[in-house]
Amino acid sequence: MDWTRKSAFEIREAVSRREVLARAVLEAHLARIDAVDPRLHAFLTVSRDEARAQADAVDAGAAKGPLAGVPVAVKDNMCTRGVRTTCASRSLEQFKPPYDATVVTRLREAGAVLLGKTNLDEFAMGSSTENSAFQKTLNPWDLSRIPGGSSGGSAAAVAADLAACATGSDTGGSIRQPAALCGVTGLKPTYGRVSRYGLVAFASSLDQIGPMTKDTRDAALLLSVLAGHDPMDATSAPLVVPDYLAALEKGVKGMRLGLPREYFGSGMDPEVEASVRAAVATYARLGAEVVDVSLPNTSHGIATYYLVAPAEASSNLARYDGVHYGHRAATYEGLLSMYSRSREEGFGAEVKRRIMLGTFALSAGYYDAYYNKALKVRRLIKQDFDRAWERVDAIVCPTSPIPAFKVGEKSDDPLAMYLCDVLTVTLNLAGLPGVSVPCGFTKGGLPVGLQVIGKAFDEETVLRVARAFERETDFHRRQAPLE
Repeated sequence: MDWTRKSAFEIREAVSRREVLARAVLEAHLARIDAVDPRLHAFLTVSRDEARAQADAVDAGAAKGPLAGVPVAVKDNMCTRGVRTTCASRSLEQFKPPYDATVVTRLREAGAVLLGKTNLDEFAMGSSTENSAFQKTLNPWDLSRIPGGSSGGSAAAVAADLAACATGSDTGGSIRQPAALCGVTGLKPTYGRVSRYGLVAFASSLDQIGPMTKDTRDAALLLSVLAGHDPMDATSAPLVVPDYLAALEKGVKGMRLGLPREYFGSGMDPEVEASVRAAVATYARLGAEVVDVSLPNTSHGIATYYLVAPAEASSNLARYDGVHYGHRAATYEGLLSMYSRSREEGFGAEVKRRIMLGTFALSAGYYDAYYNKALKVRRLIKQDFDRAWERVDAIVCPTSPIPAFKVGEKSDDPLAMYLCDVLTVTLNLAGLPGVSVPCGFTKGGLPVGLQVIGKAFDEETVLRVARAFERETDFHRRQAPLE
């Protein structure tokens, strides 16, 4: 039996019944990584010895929990004690954290086997995983195309069966967009649902960690492990974590699902629109009422996001100065020279671009015109969703307006790259949960993602709606043609 093809839920059940050893499951995944990842470049670090020790502990009965024996990949912007955490940046190339991120601690306590660290856009800044300082991850469905970003390594690893599931982080769509482009499930929880302690910060009011999995059942399982209050994170919500699996199979009959008119328009690939509208028709057939809703400030989402996020990034990344943190230049003349050369050598072009954008937006004379105005529009975007919730239980729409594009196609046009996030950034600005699930394929065989958006802290409904569609289709079961 090929255990790399199995879901996290299936592996967990088989290991708990002693039908297979966790070590055997792990070795199958390590062999798969050796065979496939030289072409895919999903992993930056593979922790073979550590993973084998964890699998052996599960088999010996010393490690138990809801993920016992499940091989999990961790995005390389989450701290792992003693294992390199680079954020795909030269500035942290040799950094080995002395502690685990809270989500990593919870994965360990749940019995997960941590395979290693996955590639990303540097400091999670990008939509294609082309901005990594070390390698470009490719899309398992077409190796000439990007996997999305910034969690492209995690999405590709799950899509190519290198890991049963993975963690990602989502600041403006960095879980959902690569999930859509790689044909996997990616859930961005409500801001505050999952601890950010140990996540290397990009934009602190937007960042959120979530699961990337083969189906919604695995997403519910992994979220139940990751979620919950953490006193180490001041933004962590002190709320009880629901039983996400219990509500998963309730269906959508009698529910009201919103279809936002602003999410369909110019720039939308016709094959993407056709797949999403077919998914909406499936919901209507299952007994849901589809309601047209308006989110009028959607058009301001990209401009707002690319003021708020870079402003926070310019502040967060100020610590990488060659003194306290990060790369230090080998030669320099004086203190200012050391600062400038260290940052010049340590940061890539996209990170520098966003630092400059953010510093400008926060500078004297421009703060009110740009950053402060963006915060006001952010409030309007949230109010759009608040009005929609008066009429509907959840919103369904595309995740990405286009399928995966060719490697290098948008590298010289940052604005075109930024527009890839037009349908995802508003959730981060409003702090809402959203999931992307596969809903079709283009004629060229590229995956299309359906996005389900929910009310704050209502991941139960988001997963339930996604699962209802998943039960009616087989898109999530299709295998990327790597062999």
